Amino acid sequence: MSAASAIWCSVHPGPWGRLPATGEGVRLEIDTHVREDHIHLYGFIDGAERAWFRLLTTVQGVGARVALAILSALTADELVQAIAAQDKAAVSRANGVGAKLAGRIVSELRDKVGGMALGSVAAAADPGRITPSVEEAVSALVNLGYSRSDAFGAVARAVQKLGENAALDDLIRVGLREMSS
Repeated sequence: MSAASAIWCSVHPGPWGRLPATGEGVRLEIDTHVREDHIHLYGFIDGAERAWFRLLTTVQGVGARVALAILSALTADELVQAIAAQDKAAVSRANGVGAKLAGRIVSELRDKVGGMALGSVAAAADPGRITPSVEEAVSALVNLGYSRSDAFGAVARAVQKLGENAALDDLIRVGLREMSS
């Protein structure tokens, strides 16, 4: 690199609330992007956030800036829930993400998220476990005014409690209870 080259560092805004007190040490996971004329360092509080950053940037049209905006708008659990539910509206809450890009993100990442440790909704992200009853229960909650991601998460938790063969009315009832808790 020449003397005119620059090193730029950005810390994902999400971890600020999880940093230790002033004067205490902190460890950041760094993702390094090297270009001909500069080096960008992106800092994350843990490896999971860095993994999401890397995964998001595999989608065409998602660069570092958009990936950081998504991670600022959605937690990892919210992101996997949005992807599993194919909830473009949740992903498009991030600055710089329109409906078309959000659609590309949820469709391209749906198959990829299965290999990551994704928290409490990991089982629901398995496309083979989304039964017609689950889809109908999600649709019922959406028709009652809940977002698709929230409805999907509530129904996924209902399936965990009731089992995969639960009746539609039971899924809706327990899903509604989950929404209010």
